[in-house]
Amino acid sequence: MLTELQGQLERITYHNRDSHYTVAKLKVQGTRNLVTIVGNLVYVSLGEMLKLKGSWDVHPRYGEQFRVVSYEVVVPATAKGIERYLGSGLIKGIGPVMAKRLVQKFGDKTLDVIENDADRLREAEGIGSKRIDMIRTAWADQKEVREVMLFLQGHEVSAAYAARIYKQYGRNSISVVKDNPYRLAEDIFGVGFLTADKIAMKLGVPKDSLKRAAAGILYVLNKLSDEGHVCFPYEPLLDECGKILETERDIIIEACRRAVEERKIIVEETGEAGDTGRTVYLAGLHAAETGVAEHIRTVFTAPGKDRLFDKDRSLEWVQKELNINLADGQKSAIRMAMEKKVLVITGGPGTGKTTLIRAILKIYRRSGRNVLMAAPTGRAAKRMSEATGFEAKTIHRLLEFSPKQGDFRKNEEYPLETDLVVIDEASMVDTILMHSLLKAVPRDAVLVLVGDVDQLPSVGAGNVLKDIIDSGYIPTVRLNEIFRQASQSLIIVNAHRINNGEFPLLPPDREELRDFYFIQLEDPEEVCRMVLNMCKNRIPEKFGLNPVKDIQVLSPMHRGVAGASNLNIELQKFLNNSQDEFSRGGKTLKTGDKVMQIRNNYDKDVFNGDIGVITSIDKEEQELTVDYDGRRTAYDFSELDEIVLAYAVSVHKSQGSEYPAVVLPLLTQHYMMLQRNLLYTAVTRGKKLVVIIGTKKALAMSIKNNKQQMRYTRLKERLREIMPH
Repeated sequence: MLTELQGQLERITYHNRDSHYTVAKLKVQGTRNLVTIVGNLVYVSLGEMLKLKGSWDVHPRYGEQFRVVSYEVVVPATAKGIERYLGSGLIKGIGPVMAKRLVQKFGDKTLDVIENDADRLREAEGIGSKRIDMIRTAWADQKEVREVMLFLQGHEVSAAYAARIYKQYGRNSISVVKDNPYRLAEDIFGVGFLTADKIAMKLGVPKDSLKRAAAGILYVLNKLSDEGHVCFPYEPLLDECGKILETERDIIIEACRRAVEERKIIVEETGEAGDTGRTVYLAGLHAAETGVAEHIRTVFTAPGKDRLFDKDRSLEWVQKELNINLADGQKSAIRMAMEKKVLVITGGPGTGKTTLIRAILKIYRRSGRNVLMAAPTGRAAKRMSEATGFEAKTIHRLLEFSPKQGDFRKNEEYPLETDLVVIDEASMVDTILMHSLLKAVPRDAVLVLVGDVDQLPSVGAGNVLKDIIDSGYIPTVRLNEIFRQASQSLIIVNAHRINNGEFPLLPPDREELRDFYFIQLEDPEEVCRMVLNMCKNRIPEKFGLNPVKDIQVLSPMHRGVAGASNLNIELQKFLNNSQDEFSRGGKTLKTGDKVMQIRNNYDKDVFNGDIGVITSIDKEEQELTVDYDGRRTAYDFSELDEIVLAYAVSVHKSQGSEYPAVVLPLLTQHYMMLQRNLLYTAVTRGKKLVVIIGTKKALAMSIKNNKQQMRYTRLKERLREIMPH
């Protein structure tokens, strides 16, 4: 028998973003009692009145709880409840201060005034026509969003994305969802096929629908591209789709055929992948991969501008200019940069890649050539500018993205005006971005790709740098020699040892400071506590580094006690005591929090992996501002699923960045991700200090496992097919 309970939401103790399982405190109406409620609560805010149906039970550890089966939001009736409700940041234009003023003026009639006679709001101090219009619009939108939320909840689906759905489709939200729920997966960031499929099933879409199968194929291919694959063998793809769709193979084959007709996917006869020799691409990835190969061939074979360098004299001049003696490998690379149209330079830390870039840039500039330098991330570009003395931009800024056009301004028709393009951290560049870049490289220019091919491949689909090298047709210089100054750093020595499959040097603890430490701990809870202590106390005290700005925690995984997700929650509690905070859907953000952008947002000019600090939270304007290295970016509260806490990030997300100090928990429970290139990437992120906390067994497992995750791409084969022999 279900019991009813009504009260005001006082506190959210725990919220799981995926399942929306929530633990919260409810102040029961008419009493002072606070009770614990548990269940799937979505899109609820502090201060809201909830009418719950459920049952009481006793948790062995946490005591009596009310287990929620269903709920609805009830508008609060008391003045105090209304003040809390409006002050929670629910309505744009009303924050805690304005909520207090309104309730002082209108008491328990405040919501009625907003709903039916908003012009009266000017009777309260500090409210003008502009704010009244904002409140009126926000109140109407909120009601619409609530309708969408209740509709989705009625179909047993999380409504955490209700605001985004409403933003995308407006008042047509419910009709769009009813007509084709699979549109949500294509149109809205964060809503995947599985969520859309749940809605479709509740709306009565049959399991063997071709519309469903077509959406499922695109979902599987997008999921595979998220794992790094540019394409996938046909037969295994059908198997993957079958597992997810649980429908007959003939239906999937027919849906596949229709998707080919509609040019949503491309099926290529390759004679090598899978039993049938057919490979399947999303249309965009196929265009990008073929485009990368064609543009490399074009630049490689096109005649260059007059480049009659006196190589010997140029080498002599640049060594004097930089006051260095170049190694043989570096001299060879510089000669090739003066001769070849396309060149790859690869090598680990301390092997002189940056010195080489400086030398090449100086030689070209001295001879009156235009040079451009770029890197995939803002941090990598900034580092290159500081290290070389030449301006470096992110690739996105170099190509000048136009939000109006929805594309880059620089392309084949409007190429970059330059004689030399140098791309640093090229191992991070995925197939789509490399295609956009190469379209803008002039045919007569020289292209130099610089990167560490032994690091993790790009987060996006492809393995571009490795494929270019492995094709065997592009001149490549591999730097192996560690320079004397670099050889004094344990970080660099150990990075190379790890890369060579050797165990790192772990000298015994002594009083003098060094740059590489290993702390043996096995229990994940102890590891978590040690990470917190390192960040707040030990590293700042011993090395004088700032806990938030200078120290970056990296983790092989998101899940688990020592995973990035949990460490972020703990580090936020430990390092940020700001009271200026905002909570919604179990996610709490505070001023002073370190956060990361997790998708490319060209309109805001911020990109996947950018790290910044929250500088302000405006509950009245429903806006939050993040400072990205001096550039301030505003987020509406409905856009906050684009940013996550970044006190701890995954090793994958750290690519292209360098931090003064890196703290890395490494346990055998991370075994799924324990790979040599992951450990190598993590260690090479640390500039002054690397601290690994965990077990020697996990360290050994990582070093031993040199089997890199297979990525399906055909760039290497394409280059072999079309490059001049």
